[in-house]
Amino acid sequence: MKTQASPTVKICGVTKIDQALEIASLGVDAIGVIGVKNSPRFLCEEKRRKLFNELIKCAPSIKRVWVVANLGIKEISAGIEGEGTPSVIQLHGNESTELCKELKKSYPHIQWWKALQICQKADLVLAERYQTSVDAILLDAWSQSSLGGTGNRLPVEWLTNLKFKVPWWLAGGISDSCIKEILSTSKPYGIDASSKLELQPGIKDMEKVKALLSKIKRAEILS
Repeated sequence: MKTQASPTVKICGVTKIDQALEIASLGVDAIGVIGVKNSPRFLCEEKRRKLFNELIKCAPSIKRVWVVANLGIKEISAGIEGEGTPSVIQLHGNESTELCKELKKSYPHIQWWKALQICQKADLVLAERYQTSVDAILLDAWSQSSLGGTGNRLPVEWLTNLKFKVPWWLAGGISDSCIKEILSTSKPYGIDASSKLELQPGIKDMEKVKALLSKIKRAEILS
């Protein structure tokens, strides 16, 4: 696993090509597009492929993350063929360890991340079960109404000394106002930010994006 002074950064729920390219120019590591139809940040296949295609042309090193939930293998297979394909698929539903392992084996050119909604600290045990089935684990705060993008945060004390055999990402209510507390308490491989950086669902406030990245960079300098 990569050793680093500061976490890698993913900005998720992007819906506009121009914003995706601007965010890419700021030095983020990954950009996420939502493929869950009931999400206010959902992007249809045509628009998703166009956005990813522009990233392939202009920022090929950035991870292109397609966030899905409970899709069938045929739908997933179709989504990673053709133009404008993702380099990472983030499984945000009730996908089993067996399914994750099957997808990882069948499509080794894609990275597979499993997102888990954590309701209580004991739920972190569930995350451990996925370590041999995926390339990374993403921890998000549980919500009764939504799979993600709620702005809810996990208690930072749950994350102290948290270690997995694969990289782990932290999502949920992340912005420049809380990143110092998060990084002083836990050591995630990656930070996944979305709703707290928005003007409205799917439209990012670029000043908030820049503020978050600046705080993370400052943490790297001070570490």
